[in-house]
Amino acid sequence: MISSVMAHLKTKETRNDAQARKEWKFRLTRRLYEQGYERQHILNLFRFLDWTLELPEGLKQAFQAELAQYEQERQMPYITSIEQMAKEQERKEIALRMQQGLPIEAIAQATQWSIAAS
Repeated sequence: MISSVMAHLKTKETRNDAQARKEWKFRLTRRLYEQGYERQHILNLFRFLDWTLELPEGLKQAFQAELAQYEQERQMPYITSIEQMAKEQERKEIALRMQQGLPIEAIAQATQWSIAAS
C-alpha cells in the first residue's frame, strides 16, 4: 500500500538525487494502479506524491512521458487526467507570470483559455 510515510521517506532519501527521486515517484505511482484503486483515489494519492516528490522541470517531463507510456501499455485512458492536471497547473503558472501588464487576450492566447463573455 502506498502511504504518506513511504512518500516522505523517499523524499528524504532522494533529496540530493533527482534521478532516483523520479524513479521512486514512478514506482510509487505505478503501485497505485497495481493496487486496483478507483480513479479518484489514484488521483488523490497522486496529488500527494506529486507534491512530495517534486522533480526538476526536465525530469518532470521525463516522468510524464514514462507515465503516459505505462498508461498506454496498460490501456488506462482515464489516467490521462493526471497529465491534464499537470497541463492545467502549467497554464495557471503561465497566467500568473504573464498577468503583470499584459492584456487579457494575450494571457488567454498563451494559456489557451477562452475569455468568458461578461
